[in-house]
Amino acid sequence: MKKNKVIYYNDELNDEFSTAVIEPRIIDEKYKYKHSFIWECFSALIQNVLSIPIKWCYLKFKFGHKFIGREKYKECKDTGFFIYSNHTQAFSDTFTTSMSVLPKRNYLIVHPANISVKPFGGLVELLGAIPIPGNVTATKKFMDVIEDRVVNKKQSITIYPEAHIWPYYVGIRNFKTVSFTYPIKLNKPVFCVTNTYQKNNNSSKVKMVSYIDGPFYPDMNLSKKDAQKKLRDMVYEKMVERARNSNVEVVKYIKNIDNLTNMNDNSNVEKSERN
Repeated sequence: MKKNKVIYYNDELNDEFSTAVIEPRIIDEKYKYKHSFIWECFSALIQNVLSIPIKWCYLKFKFGHKFIGREKYKECKDTGFFIYSNHTQAFSDTFTTSMSVLPKRNYLIVHPANISVKPFGGLVELLGAIPIPGNVTATKKFMDVIEDRVVNKKQSITIYPEAHIWPYYVGIRNFKTVSFTYPIKLNKPVFCVTNTYQKNNNSSKVKMVSYIDGPFYPDMNLSKKDAQKKLRDMVYEKMVERARNSNVEVVKYIKNIDNLTNMNDNSNVEKSERN
């Protein structure tokens, strides 16, 4: 990607800048969230053995990648937990969280589009993708597998609360509290991984540095809604703090003022017509 590219956006909650155009499959009651013992063994082999050299090389050679704070996971080595990360790369975002928790297995809650391209969809599932369900019946199975991974198997699950990919974005976009339902429901700790872009003194390439923070614990004395908001705010504030370490802006994102002006003009016209 060329430096100093400019992207105009309208809505930081909903705009998507991934270049992939994929028709997502429907995740209904027919989708198989739980798999056989053999499938699980093969998945573990791919996740935590065969794919590791590829992930390491990709992060190291493309970004000169570095983790800061991996030792913080030690407090929760005997329990499952959730990881919240900003979403600025299609591949490396999944690699950073998975590599950071080794030897613990990490799973990723993803949009159905991520498993919809044949024959790669099956490989993505083997690598830990858990697609978001499309109906009530599928949601029950979805929640069951999340509980099994985190509570029973003491593994980790990554969530991207920003939802949409904004390549090389150096800030933290506002995100909703809804993705914090899981740690509140299961009373499990939370970590955040903030990927930043920094100058590389040894290369002209941009260096990615991932900051790991936590654990943040749910306040079970609060109502579900208030507990979600409190947890969300703790994670958001820490990620915003870490994002300030970015000192290279490969892509500049600018709010589309024209659209805002048009909206205000239309609003003024409507008010004038009413008067």
